[in-house]
Amino acid sequence: MKLYHRPVVLSEPTSDALPLAGGPCWFREVAIFQRNVPSFIAPAADLPAAVLDRLTAQRAPVAGLSMDRPRIMGILNVTPDSFSDGGDHADPDQALTHALAMQADGADIIDIGGESTRPGAVTVADAVEIDRTAPVIAAIRARSDVAISIDTRKAAVAQAAIAAGASMVNDVAAFSYDPALAQVTAQAGLPVCLMHAQGDPATMQNNPVYDDVLLDVYDFLEARIAQAEAAGIARAQIVVDPGIGFGKTQDHNLTLLRHLAMFHALGCPILLGASRKKFIGTIGGGTQAKDRMAGSVAVALHAATQGVQIIRVHDTFETKQAIALRAAITGTKIR
Repeated sequence: MKLYHRPVVLSEPTSDALPLAGGPCWFREVAIFQRNVPSFIAPAADLPAAVLDRLTAQRAPVAGLSMDRPRIMGILNVTPDSFSDGGDHADPDQALTHALAMQADGADIIDIGGESTRPGAVTVADAVEIDRTAPVIAAIRARSDVAISIDTRKAAVAQAAIAAGASMVNDVAAFSYDPALAQVTAQAGLPVCLMHAQGDPATMQNNPVYDDVLLDVYDFLEARIAQAEAAGIARAQIVVDPGIGFGKTQDHNLTLLRHLAMFHALGCPILLGASRKKFIGTIGGGTQAKDRMAGSVAVALHAATQGVQIIRVHDTFETKQAIALRAAITGTKIR
């Protein structure tokens, strides 16, 4: 029976602790999961060499950024209908100003999306999505060398974004919506984030069901990594995202957050995008998305304690500040 391994993460080393993914977290024990069997804790030293290597190996840089510490991905939606900031940055000049402000506030990557993927959203035509994103990417690139990610499911949109200066592809469908996007990404030699989603945005929150959400999401991402590798994308160029809020209930989201460290066993950097999402308001208050900043920062800090390498947020300054303070208080050393 297949085994799944979640490192029990430590924030500081002990004499027998191992580095987690070459970053600032450590582990010496692993929770081992199987389907329909209770999990148990085992010493990390007892793991097979291949599993241990995946858990400890330094991750390769992504879009020129080392993965030895949490990186902040700032969200820039150039859409009229995104759940939190729809319409705020639809004007290209507004979008450029906000992108440069996020970079000044500490964003390492600017993630630009021209199609809302909020629950209930409808698909946007390729030409519309290109018109929204490519000019903004070109304008940012003319002013800055910041890493730029194109948040799209579509090959044509990605091609236009890459031509305009994008340095990463972020696909919420993990190449399942438009398989041609894999070839576009491979030919460009760019990194890609593969995200799990159950269903499409229009229907994904209509009673999502899993056999075991943690293991089902893991298996999905493992299969999509294999598909990406078959298309010519090296594993070192692949980032994974468990897809908080994409076809998940609140309990599903909390289970994935509780066990985030399991995804290190895939051997890829982890991206987490939970910023301002509905479950934060349900648990902590905040009817409007923009009232969920504090809860979003709390989730981001949790992600950092689990060794997550890329944290996708609306509130770049506040998130960067919180992570910096935690590192100073704990005396975290970045190798």
